[in-house]
Amino acid sequence: MNKKSPSSHAGERSPRSARQNAGAPGSSASGRRPSGASGRSERKPSGAAAAPVDTDAIRFPPPPLAPDSLAFALDGAAQVIGAVRAGAALPAALASIIATQAAPLARGATQDIAYRTLRALGLADALATTLVAKAPPPHVANLLTCALALLADAPENAAYAPFTVVDQAVSAIGARRELNFAKGLVNAVLRNFLRQRETLLAEAMRDPVARWNAPHWWINAVRKAWPEQWQVMLDADRVQGPLTLRVNRRKSTMEAYQARLEQAHLPCVAVGPSAVQLLQAVPVDRLPGFADGVVSVQDAGAQRAAVLLDVRDGMRVLDACAAPGGKSGHLLELADIELVALESDAVRSRRIDENLARLGLQAQVQIGDAGDPSAWWDGKPFDRILADVPCSASGIVRRHPDIRWLRRATDIAPLVALQRRIVLALWPLLAKGGELLYVTCSIFPEEGELQAQWFESVQQDAVRLDAPGQLLPSAAVPGTQRDANHDGFFYARFQKR
Repeated sequence: MNKKSPSSHAGERSPRSARQNAGAPGSSASGRRPSGASGRSERKPSGAAAAPVDTDAIRFPPPPLAPDSLAFALDGAAQVIGAVRAGAALPAALASIIATQAAPLARGATQDIAYRTLRALGLADALATTLVAKAPPPHVANLLTCALALLADAPENAAYAPFTVVDQAVSAIGARRELNFAKGLVNAVLRNFLRQRETLLAEAMRDPVARWNAPHWWINAVRKAWPEQWQVMLDADRVQGPLTLRVNRRKSTMEAYQARLEQAHLPCVAVGPSAVQLLQAVPVDRLPGFADGVVSVQDAGAQRAAVLLDVRDGMRVLDACAAPGGKSGHLLELADIELVALESDAVRSRRIDENLARLGLQAQVQIGDAGDPSAWWDGKPFDRILADVPCSASGIVRRHPDIRWLRRATDIAPLVALQRRIVLALWPLLAKGGELLYVTCSIFPEEGELQAQWFESVQQDAVRLDAPGQLLPSAAVPGTQRDANHDGFFYARFQKR
């Protein structure tokens, strides 16, 4: 593929899923730019669900191209972008398209291009608006978006040589008989961009959506919430987060596992009590001991949850919104507890079983709505409750670049209401003296500090304990060290009198 610098997306976990507008850049359906249509948590808040997108209906047959060619990967990535624009979450879109690709190299390249494109979607769409006079067919428009995103990347981060991108984009369109007529358009647009690259990029960057790669409402919300940090936060969201691992204390020690990484020529640094961060991301199948449950992929900020709960042997613990099971696994690694892992979605609950089986751990996995305990609670109180509630997922955008396009400003209020319903329903399940940890992977105060203040005011027997509060994506804060590099989370801890 003449690929210059492969970019792994190991550790990119499935975001709390969403829906979004149909249309492609340059099409009348989207106004040539994604509009940030609404989304929902992967925990499926009731009353906020959209009909699932049939990605099979969007998917095309594989083109008659060499599976290990860049043209083949560009075609697949364009299909992924089309599926996302039609409403599919990025992981679902990737899974559907990649299922047709037999070659592992094609799957990896397709995923890499799709992630790169969504991290520069606002810019690529702005460039397409300038360069394309008349909207082409959606697949052509999406392939142009992918190619422009690759060509707009800084030279030191570029995955492919510019002439290769142009040549392979033209080959990708030419391979589909029904789109062969657009070969000249694709060639002209991409070569025109390369001729005027610096001028066109400078002009596009005057548009805030292109500059920050986010819808206007998102930019305004971040700016309002964090008036001093908003620019560096939005900039950081355009960069892939680091690959951070959690060492399973039942199977290894930090020192022993770091030594294994060094022996595998994977330089790393300790970033927490059980957290190791790789200096260069790699696929999980290259991680020593991953298949045997020695380590799990989990952001350093997310690893704080289990530690803050301070579980001890013999405790009864509820992980109230447990899928895919990362925090459940961490809790069980820390102490011999009776853990109930609750998940509202039967399909997603299987991920909990799979993750715990890999780790060699067990929990009571139940299907149920955290906001309606009458359907699943056995009446026995819990000593600890982890309420990692559905949210906007605005704190993990650097790992899930589709999120900012999957949300609308009007999504926040229903999520706030859902969060309140859950914590009010869970509080009676907590034993006296027990603790509830409220968690969101959000940077918006409406889902964080304002929720904590509200809960403390309405629950008279709740005492707020020390907790980190709002963790901003630390790479966005100037002067922070590598060992503080984590996603955005909010933590509030309450004890029942």
